[in-house]
Amino acid sequence: MTEKAQDNPSFASLGVMDQLCEACDKAGFKNPTDIQAQVLPYALEGKDIIGLAQTGSGKTAAFALPILQGLWKKPQPFYACIMAPTRELAIQISETFEKLGSGIGVRAIVIVGGMDMMSQSIALSKKPHIIVCTPGRLTDHLEHTKGFDLKKLKCLVMDEADRLLDMDFGPKIDNILKAIPKERTTYLFSATMTTKVAKLQRASLQDPVKIEVSDKYSTVDTLLQYYAFLPFKRKESYLIYVLNEIAGRSAIVFARTCTEAVRISLILRNLGFPAIPLHGQLSMDRRLGSLSKFKEGSRNILVATDVASRGLDIPMVDVVINYDVPSNSKDYIHRVGRTARAGRSGKSITFVTQYDIELYQRIEFALDKKLDEFKVDAEGVMMLQERVHEAMRIANMEIKEDEIRKFGRKRPHGSSSSADKDVVRDKAIKDAVKSVGKDRMGKRGRR
Repeated sequence: MTEKAQDNPSFASLGVMDQLCEACDKAGFKNPTDIQAQVLPYALEGKDIIGLAQTGSGKTAAFALPILQGLWKKPQPFYACIMAPTRELAIQISETFEKLGSGIGVRAIVIVGGMDMMSQSIALSKKPHIIVCTPGRLTDHLEHTKGFDLKKLKCLVMDEADRLLDMDFGPKIDNILKAIPKERTTYLFSATMTTKVAKLQRASLQDPVKIEVSDKYSTVDTLLQYYAFLPFKRKESYLIYVLNEIAGRSAIVFARTCTEAVRISLILRNLGFPAIPLHGQLSMDRRLGSLSKFKEGSRNILVATDVASRGLDIPMVDVVINYDVPSNSKDYIHRVGRTARAGRSGKSITFVTQYDIELYQRIEFALDKKLDEFKVDAEGVMMLQERVHEAMRIANMEIKEDEIRKFGRKRPHGSSSSADKDVVRDKAIKDAVKSVGKDRMGKRGRR
């Protein structure tokens, strides 16, 4: 069922305790968003929740506040587990728990891949109240970390459930559901109700309250959406033109692949733009470093793959540029949802080449609206061509040099250290010397 909350409520009027109302005020959460206003009364009663809301709607606080209030009443280790599809989102959720729960002494830890298992095991041995994780790494700890289990877990949250299942976490989630108590509170939050999410709902929730605050495909009213139709071979020049037009504002440029994100960021840097890449092939430290620099403003252009399209709360993004048209309409919604958040205005521009027309038409059909054209001065673009081509040439050279460096550092035949490399190299030199010696001896014999 879908329910409505009272008009213009406060956190206190929804039943949130005084200490958490103060924490909300300090964190800048002045009034509940629609999803918070509708979820909190039921969640505070202990009901299972299915929450469907567009990206940027404030879902994290909608489940964090009832968990923290329940923990205050009955504190215990491993009280709640929150599963997220990406490492960045897991870290962001943990930061929200720390902000809202610091005044009541809540301890939360992040358990994700790409980080040291041993240090995570040590953190788990200290029995924190909240675990925020990706399903794969949590499964690793449940299977291999001695003395760790979730047999007394009180609350499970599956955030961005549609993406959790799109990323083939289904079997991991099934294993986790078998390892936790059936008597628990469960919150399932998703942007869309797919068939996979519906199946997960039936398997993991008991008599849930369904709360939906948006249509399947929708964007906020404060977002101005544009398209730019351009020839494929001029994409880089059009990107530079647009970035010059919005100079001084923060922007996320979305590319389809990791390689393309790297290439674009190098081109931009070669032209003097403060760009930084974010994609799945970066180490966890570098991904967090990229996010941190963008949030702080030391870099105001983030060139990213769809790893940045869901869940991340980067407050001040002025413009989203779809350098590559996303392959499905759902990804478009999440990409452009990085701007115009929490009532602010924002702008999105989607580059459409002769090869993208069908994909773009699908997006317009899903949105049930025609986007406005972003006016571009074609002569201005052509004036940039020479400089852009030179920057592209340098970027391609840098990529090749980086590949050569990586190939040179590659450990031959599974060698595990630089000392091993020296041994292999010395052996190769000795073999080569022996081979030359044998050739010379053979020639003398023939003489």
